[in-house]
Amino acid sequence: MVDHSRRPPSLLAQPSYLASQVSKFGRRHLEAALEERGLRLGHQAVLSALDDFGPLSQQQLADALDLDKSHLVGRLDELQHRGLVTRSQDPADRRRNKVALTPEGQALASELRPVAIESQKGFLDTLTAAEQKTLTSLLRRVLAANDADRWGKG
Repeated sequence: MVDHSRRPPSLLAQPSYLASQVSKFGRRHLEAALEERGLRLGHQAVLSALDDFGPLSQQQLADALDLDKSHLVGRLDELQHRGLVTRSQDPADRRRNKVALTPEGQALASELRPVAIESQKGFLDTLTAAEQKTLTSLLRRVLAANDADRWGKG
């Protein structure tokens, strides 16, 4: 009889499998916190990017979030409908739309920052604070290296 409570050792040897499985726990915590505000992960990602970088073209925003532009449009439609973002013609290039936070969107993005941080605390409790910091640092380094390859800067 197979013990279904154990994971296959061959998968446990794969860092990408481990990262994706651990990611599921963090996503669940964050999704629950966002759902209380009628938001999804994609909404939070857009609000956070605009909060961090300021107004961006839709293409810049899609690139920053590693999203297909067509997937971004639906999220922007929802956020614009809720009065959290605006889209306007970019004065520098009239073919592009510039996306910006409204004052309400800015307030919500600021409110979400500590909520997102708090939501991430529980699932890594098995690690010390120093280990959590190291893990985050290592993941950022791997992501940065892969982003550099993706954007041709590697």
